[in-house]
Amino acid sequence: MAELNGIIKKMRNIMRNDAGVSGDAQRIEQLTWLLFLKIYDAKEEEWEIMENDYVSIIPDKYKWRNWAVDNKDGQALTGTALLEFVDKELFPALLNLEIDVDTPVRQAIVKAAFDGVHNYMKDGTLLREVINTLNDIDFNNLKDRHAFGDIYETMLKEIQAMGKAGEYYTPRAVTDFIVEVTNPKIGERMADFACGTGGFLTSTLNHLKKQVSTTAEQTIYSNSVYGVDKMPLPYILCITNMILHDVDNPQVFHTNSLEKNVREYAHEEKFDIILMNPPYGGSEKEIIKSNFPSDLRSSETADLFMILIMYRLKKDGRAAVILPDGFLFGSDVKASIKRKLMTEFNLHTVIRMPNDVFAPYTNIRTNILFFSNDGPTKETWFYRMDMPDGYKHFSKTKPIKLEHFKPVLNWWNNRKEIILDDAPKSKLYSFEEIASNGFDLDLCGFPQESTEILPPDEVIRNYRKERAELTAKIDSILNEIESILDGEKSA
Repeated sequence: MAELNGIIKKMRNIMRNDAGVSGDAQRIEQLTWLLFLKIYDAKEEEWEIMENDYVSIIPDKYKWRNWAVDNKDGQALTGTALLEFVDKELFPALLNLEIDVDTPVRQAIVKAAFDGVHNYMKDGTLLREVINTLNDIDFNNLKDRHAFGDIYETMLKEIQAMGKAGEYYTPRAVTDFIVEVTNPKIGERMADFACGTGGFLTSTLNHLKKQVSTTAEQTIYSNSVYGVDKMPLPYILCITNMILHDVDNPQVFHTNSLEKNVREYAHEEKFDIILMNPPYGGSEKEIIKSNFPSDLRSSETADLFMILIMYRLKKDGRAAVILPDGFLFGSDVKASIKRKLMTEFNLHTVIRMPNDVFAPYTNIRTNILFFSNDGPTKETWFYRMDMPDGYKHFSKTKPIKLEHFKPVLNWWNNRKEIILDDAPKSKLYSFEEIASNGFDLDLCGFPQESTEILPPDEVIRNYRKERAELTAKIDSILNEIESILDGEKSA
């Protein structure tokens, strides 16, 4: 493990000397497409051994083994020749691979993986050094592959602090907790329609792996997860993640999940389990909003994903969705969405998570909504997950851990109402109580902290957090106003 970490660190240090690579986000993107090609080549070597009739979609000239490996005979491409090969031959060849409806998924992903990805390096000699260093990892060696899986997870975690890239990563502790209580079983299919780097997919696979004992179950395992993401970087990260988890035909697609009319989904396009942390704060074009019922149309991306989930969840299926506070107290369109949720689905549990779960990317408070498609809601449990002892905030150096969910797990299996400091920490509310209050789900919230004199840096941090929460509320209200105005225009 230490040796593999050293290899990754060495590659990054080499890239820091290249004038074309600016910042960690570009370094990770650069490293990602190189990793994908090397890992894919290792998988192809396995398929060639196991399948006598296997034919690669990648022309021989562009296979990693034929251009990236340095045999120390002076023939390896380097310098200007390497850059010209990568920029003028390799990338165009992979982007223009011919695929059709009959192309196996494991081959079609090669073309999709290079849609929107770039080679940032401008120094061909440094690029050769990076490639040679990467070749020190043997992905045909199961020990190296599994050890690298842990390092890859660390790489995904690091992009959380990279501005916009942070939206692609949900803390592993959160995905693991949600998967544990949702408890997927072999034979069930799970989906994430904005899967990012594949956190929910890999947590589900890790959970299912313990249930695999036969070859038939291994085949079922390999087809258990389904993901979609419209951004190129998280897409290639995700499919590489799937290959590292021994999923040879990743059911992960590079597109926008919201582009199809939700009323047109057939039974076979629905799933037993849907787990998501949909992007929020963004907005969609009018043509996208037209894919949703008129009374549920919203400018808020997360709202649209909530509707999509309801249309794609199988009968008796179960779902868990991470949403900001704004969804809980939002009215108008949000209230309509919540009304549909509670009258057609069983919203059985809402977990209020503490601040900073997604720090340093955002300090907005988030919540996990658990529901199932087995009848309307009769009652809903709310539970406030307080900050663990010894923590004032989560941060990059002190992130949320699975052990912090232990009190939640204990409560989950033995539910009871809890009053703490004269306020409900856990409480059961009837459908009638929630409906009579306009479907406001802002219940069992966090009490206001008493005023105290804080150090200046903490005052600034708290101010930024409060400003982010206020901005989220304002955006929510503005989105609702825009939806009303759009409705009036269309009328």
